[in-house]
Amino acid sequence: MEINRLLQKGIDLIKDRPYTNPSLEATLLLSRLLKVDKIYIYTHGKEKVSEPVVEKFLELIEKRAKGYPIQYIINEKEFMGLDFYVEEGVLIPRSDTEILVDYVLGYIDNKYKNKSINLLDLGFGSGAIALSVAYYRSSVTVYGVDMYDAPIRVAEINKERFKLTNVHLFKGDLFQGIKDVKEKFHIIASNPPYIPSDDIDKLQDEIKYYEPREALDGGSDGLNFYRRIIPESKKYLTDEGLLIFEIGYDQGQSVKNMLLVEGFVNVNILKDLQGLDRVVLGVFKKELNI
Repeated sequence: MEINRLLQKGIDLIKDRPYTNPSLEATLLLSRLLKVDKIYIYTHGKEKVSEPVVEKFLELIEKRAKGYPIQYIINEKEFMGLDFYVEEGVLIPRSDTEILVDYVLGYIDNKYKNKSINLLDLGFGSGAIALSVAYYRSSVTVYGVDMYDAPIRVAEINKERFKLTNVHLFKGDLFQGIKDVKEKFHIIASNPPYIPSDDIDKLQDEIKYYEPREALDGGSDGLNFYRRIIPESKKYLTDEGLLIFEIGYDQGQSVKNMLLVEGFVNVNILKDLQGLDRVVLGVFKKELNI
């Protein structure tokens, strides 16, 4: 079958699926199978495709038509200009999380310049936050903790992919994972599970059926992990250390209040591109917590 015909067949199979970009996704899948770039697909439309490739392409397109995430099919998601390897068992990185990473990179430049500092990422998943900071700021030693095997395996793949030597990954439940680490942290960052338990089944199929529930479920009100992390973080932060979270769109004030109650200062809420609350941050002052 010619590339043009096969591509159109793929587009037709997923065109009615919500949350798809049929042309782009079909092109991505076919280019991966043929081991060529997208431009090749557009410029070699009359070229014939072998029967095994046709069969594999249609098999993957059918999978996508049922809601299976395209990112898991191609094992890749771009984040902060980096191509992260992803697979089932890790949360697919979102562009909203780039708001947190962008802030952290600017904060490092403004406060620490090229000084050597430590950053901890709690619940690193594919490594989107931890590895992006490590990649773009080599003066930062990055520590990451996750309690599941899949994220550790995937983040190690990405660490190797980006050739990072300033990253240390640990398995454990939040701060338990770094109980043997002596250093304190200038920055603690986290994109914890924050979706209320009862809301998960209302999400689109790609999320509720295929992404790991443990990376989504934040308890009855979505705030369980903030309640755990905020008080305990004070034992691990340096004086004037930054604690920064991604949050749900309606959780800004609640998480801000938790930080204020625990004595954090310079507490602030950052908006996403839609003007919704997306990041909350605060600074730990040792003198106020004695």
